Amino acid sequence: MFEIKGKTAVITGGTSGIGLATAEAFLKKGAKVVVAGRNEQRGAAALEDLKKISDDVLFRKTDTSDEQDVKALIDFAVEKFGSLDIMYNNAGIGNAAPVDQMSGEDFRKLISINLTGVFYGIKYAALQMEKQGKGGAIVSTSSIEGVIGDPNLPAYNSAKGGVNILTKSAALALAKYNIRVNTVNPGYILTGMVNEKTMGKEGLAKLVSLHPLGRLGKPEEIAHGVVFLVENEFTTGLNLYIDGGYTAQ
Repeated sequence: MFEIKGKTAVITGGTSGIGLATAEAFLKKGAKVVVAGRNEQRGAAALEDLKKISDDVLFRKTDTSDEQDVKALIDFAVEKFGSLDIMYNNAGIGNAAPVDQMSGEDFRKLISINLTGVFYGIKYAALQMEKQGKGGAIVSTSSIEGVIGDPNLPAYNSAKGGVNILTKSAALALAKYNIRVNTVNPGYILTGMVNEKTMGKEGLAKLVSLHPLGRLGKPEEIAHGVVFLVENEFTTGLNLYIDGGYTAQ
């Protein structure tokens, strides 16, 4: 089993929702964690909560669509904590419009963060892990929307489908370095973006009805899946679905 205690982890999109829950899980297991996000105010609030668990946590403002920003994030983690052992590419955005109504700019923006940003994260994490020569674990957040179509999510479907197959390609290329690359693919999770306030009572109920278990997921349930993918040393190239039965239908 890959020992998380004492290891350094970087989490993009780590200041709320699934990313924040995963930071908490890593810290409780004794990791040193750098959480990254675009909003400094949210980063400060996340740090305040996370430091109740451990002082071994830092925030760095990062735009994952910017290649040099991602490289600088990895360099920051190594400078502060001495190594990079775990990379969790969790940053993402959403937009909704059918393909004939979505602007090219909206499509490009989502792809730049949800897919290209994951590529940058895998690339620069891998380069650092190769240099260290001790292997490592890379996990990215994909989605059930990476394997099903949604008429209003052409960019999101494209990005998450891309993350799934990028992961398999990277897993094959990096296996010789003992760098494992996997994805966690959540169903709909109760977060700041998916709740009754943002979607309305009927909208939320419709989402619930799509899951055979009859509820939405919790951020900590996805964090548990990320921990599994990090700890299990014989798992690579896997798209792990944690979706309440959504994709079993």
